[in-house]
Amino acid sequence: QVQLVESGGGLVQPGGSLRLSCAASGTLSTFYVMGWYRQSPGKQRELVAAITSGGTTNYGDSVKGRFTISRGNVKNTVSLQMNDLKLEDTADYYCRAPDPNDTWGQGTQVTVSP
Repeated sequence: QVQLVESGGGLVQPGGSLRLSCAASGTLSTFYVMGWYRQSPGKQRELVAAITSGGTTNYGDSVKGRFTISRGNVKNTVSLQMNDLKLEDTADYYCRAPDPNDTWGQGTQVTVSP
């Protein structure tokens, strides 16, 4: 069974930085796309960033220029470097591998607060 496990969430002040990591287990295949999504109370889950195995990236408008997604050297790992964090970045962050079975991680909480 394929699993995605996130790590790196926490509490940070506005303007601070955090780095999220996600690692997959239970598969020998390479995910073509891995991504990060987030959801805050009362809002729909939204794309934060995604990256293909070839390194093509896509970012949500609200995080462009502040967040950077990257694939790790270990197969099926992905990280999200978050800089200049804002109050509105507070959310649960989820790792996702859309193909082949649309696998999601359990989520990691990011709280931006003075």
